[in-house]
Amino acid sequence: MPERSRDWMRQADADYRHAKNSLAAGDYEWSCFSAQQAAEKAIKALFQKLHLDAWGHMVSILLANLPPEIAVPKELIDKGKVIDKHYIPSRYPNGFDSGAPTDFYTSGESESAIKIAGEIIEFCKNYLDK
Repeated sequence: MPERSRDWMRQADADYRHAKNSLAAGDYEWSCFSAQQAAEKAIKALFQKLHLDAWGHMVSILLANLPPEIAVPKELIDKGKVIDKHYIPSRYPNGFDSGAPTDFYTSGESESAIKIAGEIIEFCKNYLDK
């Protein structure tokens, strides 16, 4: 399998930019989802660089499954758990008893998700550049 970490990281950066643009547009649910996607793809870029397979979409699990030589701080895994919660409910109305995701997401949640995604992206880029 060809090593495509740069492609994965370019898409992570694009998703991160989309998260910021969605925040500015007031599309907070899409901002949260895009931030989660950015973090997920950044981690998958790191898996690619290490020639390892990455399965699933949960940021915290992906971080925890990196090899031991990648020293992932527990705090970063915990932050991954925060944005993991945006993977499904941000997109589907049946994630709530009534209403649509757009009714429930806030600018504060979006700002937090973007901040966490940025931290995860930087963590991964530090290892990709080695």
